[in-house]
Amino acid sequence: MKILVLNSGSSSQKTALYEIQDRLPADPAAPLWQGKIEWDGAAEVQAKNVRGVARREELKVSRGEAVRLLLSWLWDGDARAIAAAREIDVVGHRVVLGGPKYKEPVFVDEDVKSAIANVSAFAPLHNDAEIEGIDIVADLMGTVPQVAVFDTGFHRNMPQAAAVYPGPYRWFESGIHRYGFHGINHQYCAERAARLMGRELAELRIVTCHLGNGCSLAAIHGGRSVDTTMGFTPLEGLMMGTRSGSVDPGILTYLMRRDRLEARRIDDMLNKESGLLGISGISADMREILSALKNGNARANLAFDIYVHRLRSGIGAMIAAIGGIDALVFTAGVGENSADVRERACANLGFAGVKLDAGANSQCKPDADIAASGSAVRVWVIRAQEDWQIAKECWKLRRGGD
Repeated sequence: MKILVLNSGSSSQKTALYEIQDRLPADPAAPLWQGKIEWDGAAEVQAKNVRGVARREELKVSRGEAVRLLLSWLWDGDARAIAAAREIDVVGHRVVLGGPKYKEPVFVDEDVKSAIANVSAFAPLHNDAEIEGIDIVADLMGTVPQVAVFDTGFHRNMPQAAAVYPGPYRWFESGIHRYGFHGINHQYCAERAARLMGRELAELRIVTCHLGNGCSLAAIHGGRSVDTTMGFTPLEGLMMGTRSGSVDPGILTYLMRRDRLEARRIDDMLNKESGLLGISGISADMREILSALKNGNARANLAFDIYVHRLRSGIGAMIAAIGGIDALVFTAGVGENSADVRERACANLGFAGVKLDAGANSQCKPDADIAASGSAVRVWVIRAQEDWQIAKECWKLRRGGD
């Protein structure tokens, strides 16, 4: 079965083609083809097939045009992996939020599309792009089955004490509660850590740290999400690249009264003008923040300190939620690549039994254990594999439907 995965992030578009035969492999399979688009003034479109043939173009085009171009490279040009679009059996989409109705992976129809569109205001950096991707696939590939895999699904069974906000109970009755996000990767990383440790997931207490342009933590006990830092929207919780994370809601009502700000302006402020970018005034990219602070930039230093302070505090809260910790996992762009962030995040966690091996931390390549030999807690750097997790869910759903 050939499975195409579209993963629309807040700052990039990733695409991968997998082939899964009659049984799911225990370890992630290498994709037959990978594509990526990054936006920085222009669209940088890249693709590479399993033979190592690569293609790259930089264009000033819309998001939709860039996605159409990238998908066309799958069956056209030197970097192609298939002869025609009809070879694809199913297309899976990472969908950040499906609202209260959709939790499990589901075949996309008009009702599903409508549900995703109806909650796009709560995940404005993602849901619109995901709907656009679904429409582009339908246009290019006709009636190929499409599957929505929800980032919120893994957190669907959080205890009510963690899921319900302490506002009027009618909020909860109307569907306003903590959904949690990045669930696809939190689930994958917990399962992967258990496999790497040679232990049963059901017996482990794991805190997973998804640190990319968007950031969240999850407290996982017995393979289930017990708590997480993101909530009703992806704004809650940790400081992120351009998102504020949790702030006093009184600030927002104060600004609304003082500056007469409308909802869209507040959304932009919190989603696009805050976080590392908002504090540093330089960039949302942790690499640029670290470079600037090493050159003596005070605001970059402050941005890094706030980021680490909130990360440590969040990890401590997650440990408390599950009554201890057996494994701490760092994943996604910052989590996998920034030894500085991992070192500072773990520096105050000795009380919980966390002890890093400095050499392993500075030189690691995922998937790797960077804990010191005497550490009571294993510390893992695990490569984010959302695309592979989505492909597995598509395989299961399609097989169940055959």
